[in-house]
Amino acid sequence: ACHAHNEAGNSKGDAMATPQSLIYSVKAYNLSHSSENKIHDDTVAQKLGFTGGLVPGVEVFAYASHVPLEHWGRAFLERGRMVGRFAKPVYDGRTAIVTGDKNGSQIDLKVESEGVLCATGAATLPEHPPEPPPLSNFPPAIPPAERPSADDTSLAAGRYLASAEVQFDEQASTGYLRDVREMSTIYREEGLAHPGYLLRLCNRVLVDNVVLAPWIHTGSDVQFHGLARIGDRLVARAHIVANYERKGHRFVDLDCLILANGERPIAHVRHTALYRLRHLAN
Repeated sequence: ACHAHNEAGNSKGDAMATPQSLIYSVKAYNLSHSSENKIHDDTVAQKLGFTGGLVPGVEVFAYASHVPLEHWGRAFLERGRMVGRFAKPVYDGRTAIVTGDKNGSQIDLKVESEGVLCATGAATLPEHPPEPPPLSNFPPAIPPAERPSADDTSLAAGRYLASAEVQFDEQASTGYLRDVREMSTIYREEGLAHPGYLLRLCNRVLVDNVVLAPWIHTGSDVQFHGLARIGDRLVARAHIVANYERKGHRFVDLDCLILANGERPIAHVRHTALYRLRHLAN
């Protein structure tokens, strides 16, 4: 449950007292145990030096998004912005504690688990959302029937990619809300897509276009432009902004636009993935 800590004191009738800190705890669940990405498989992850299978970054983002939603309500899903960076893994079955601290008009976010700082971020609610980028910047693309291996060529800067289109239906919504243990009722009551579900489409851009070794989603910067609802067909179109090495790891930055029904912008996302761990480099 989400609850506010009133740091301004709790004297009754103090109109100036506003909640300064929001805390939300959730029992983490690894949705991707059986996914193609073996970073979520306990055995493979342990061989790579992790305690067990990693809960996907998109779900850690999903947990953190609960706090700004509780604070701003539906407006956050319509025009809010949220940045998340994932530094350390959250593991299946462990408790993730999200803290949101008011910092002027911004909420500073952190996710901790087992006493470890796992993710940081921030959320804002622009009074007027920025214009979404033009659709012409994100031409349609069809994932290949035979996916090449992920490398500097298949993920070269400048390439255009798209996820396979998905139908967002009642079953998808119910399943996702259950799996991220979402406590807010707005998604069920209004049939809205969860930010974490939307962000999964940016992961799909990679998965639908290239064959990846174990990889890690390391960060996203999301500007919402509208609501996705049950019945919408959703797709992420992207172009690759950068492909680079850092400390022996290979990263890719995607500029993604999530669309409903091929034309309505839902979210504009800068999405970063570590697609080749240095200890798996050839």
